[in-house]
Amino acid sequence: MAELHGVDIDAVVYDAEPANAIEREDQLAAFKNAKSWLASAREVLALPAAPAEVRGSLDLDRFEREWDLYSQWLHQKEKSESASRRVFSHNDTQYGNLLRLRTLKPGLPAHRQIIVVDFEYASPNPAAFDIANHFHEWTANYHGATPHLLDPARYPSADERANFYRAYLTHTDCHLDAPASAPVPAAAPDLSADALAAEMTALDSHVRVWSPASHGMWAVWGVVQAREALEDTEGGEPEFDYLGYAQCRMAGFRRELRALGVPGLEPEPEPEP
Repeated sequence: MAELHGVDIDAVVYDAEPANAIEREDQLAAFKNAKSWLASAREVLALPAAPAEVRGSLDLDRFEREWDLYSQWLHQKEKSESASRRVFSHNDTQYGNLLRLRTLKPGLPAHRQIIVVDFEYASPNPAAFDIANHFHEWTANYHGATPHLLDPARYPSADERANFYRAYLTHTDCHLDAPASAPVPAAAPDLSADALAAEMTALDSHVRVWSPASHGMWAVWGVVQAREALEDTEGGEPEFDYLGYAQCRMAGFRRELRALGVPGLEPEPEPEP
């Protein structure tokens, strides 16, 4: 992941060349996808086969308000504290997209046994989003009895996250205090123990604030993917419960917004008797 994030982001083709920093931010996958998929998601939930309780649980109007509040809070937090570096991000590093070679050619470093595939959703994004998204994928079991549900108990522990951060920060020069748009040199820096510890702490903070963006983006995606099943007039059993997945990710999004203390959120609706 550190090597992927070292790709020259200016060499990545945008939908249109950003005219300024604001346009560049708008083309980050975390913001662009959630907004662009929302119209299609509304169409899906308007289908007659969409259960009313699911429509109410997801409440896309509420989500749009929450997403806007979160985006404003996030921009202000990065402005007042520090911003996650903008990088070329895979955005979907779930374990099915990480393949392992059975044999490795002599002379290649050990980590080259991991092959990353499926760049369908790859685009410019904050590094912290890519890492947060990967951590959420630790909680998935796509071959279990409930593949659409994430298990928060499987989220990487503090020690597991520290192990990831240490490898990430020492593999390439991903200094967190550099400008978010600065290129990433290929050579890893010689960090003192104190400096590395400080950068690991900062990276964990960045991951925490970008974590809800992963939940929100994939919640909307899940709704869009449910169209085929809802339009299936033959009533076949869907291969994956996309609406259940969307509800799970939406619950994670809202739970994390409250944990972060994002201001202006609406009170949680009272459960029906």
